[in-house]
Amino acid sequence: MTQFNRFSTFILTALLAFMVGCAATSKQEGTGEYIDDTILTTKVKAAVLKEPTLKSAEINVETFKGVVQLSGFVNSQADINKAAEVARSVKGVESVKNDMRVK
Repeated sequence: MTQFNRFSTFILTALLAFMVGCAATSKQEGTGEYIDDTILTTKVKAAVLKEPTLKSAEINVETFKGVVQLSGFVNSQADINKAAEVARSVKGVESVKNDMRVK
């Protein structure tokens, strides 16, 4: 019975370590959040790509915990505003940090 107790203690410790290792912190995403942010980034990129007035190749999109960051260079302030508007319209976006610049 002692061997069974040691084995079960080992399994529970390993399980606890695994669960803590996948937990999110304020500066690091958990596995589920990473997948959610990847999907959100893809949706925002697709929405920007569908917008005919924007040169989407020059707009970079990154997401961390639902906050979308836009960066890159565009031709006008109107393009900056339009890209932010398009990003905000995507379901699941918590907020948009706009770091785009006019050429």
